[in-house]
Formats: sequence, C-alpha cells, structure tokens
Amino acid sequence: MDKKLVLNFPPSLVDKPIISCLVKEFGLDFNILKAYVTPEEEGTLVLELKGEEEKITGAIAYLKQLGVKVELLSKEVEMVRERCTDCTACIPQCPAGALWLDQATYQVNFTSEKCIACGICLKACPTKAMVLRI
Repeated sequence: MDKKLVLNFPPSLVDKPIISCLVKEFGLDFNILKAYVTPEEEGTLVLELKGEEEKITGAIAYLKQLGVKVELLSKEVEMVRERCTDCTACIPQCPAGALWLDQATYQVNFTSEKCIACGICLKACPTKAMVLRI
C-alpha cells in the first residue's frame, strides 16, 4: 500500500531526522515529492510512503505525536481557466510538473493526471485559478 502525505513541521522539528525514523522503526519506503525547509522556521514535505497499511498508520500516529501536521492527499486540484492570468507563479512550485507553460501561446497549462494534489499551487496562485475539489 502507498499513501501520499503533506507534512508540515514546526520550527522545533525541522532539523530532526524524522523520515529516517520512519524507515528504521516502521520499515517503510518513501519517495520525497517536494520539500521546503527553512531552518528554525518551518518545513513542508510532500511524501509518498510505501509499506504495510498498519505500519503506515503507526507512522502517521508517530508523526502527529511529535507535532507534525499530517494531511492525506485524497483531494483533487483543478484549474479555472477563466481566472488564470498566465503569470506563471504556480509553475516553479509544482513538484509533479503538472503545471507548465506552452511556449507557443505563453499560456499556463495544467495536466491533472500528473497532479499529486499537494495544494502548493493553491497558495502560489494570486488569482485563485487553482482550486481544490474534495
């Protein structure tokens, strides 16, 4: 089984080896899809965990116990084309490459099949053209 998660670390945990503990203690494999860490400020990690369901559940409980905010990626992101001004602010933020600039039209495009629903583009978009569907 695998689960995609968004982990938000408080300042007190950004320099701790928490993900290696998930490997050692819970026997999980992981794939980091996106990471943003500012020392002594905050940390955001989009992560795919692979392993037995009960071990993933235990790992999530462990993370929450430490004070990590854990969100499951069970949502869908879509683009409202009418709101988009093609400013490209979202493109460098997308860890999956789901947002891209068409060089012929200079229009921002969204490929939903590549989207991992991390929600990072929602924060980056100044016109709120990227929306979350639950």
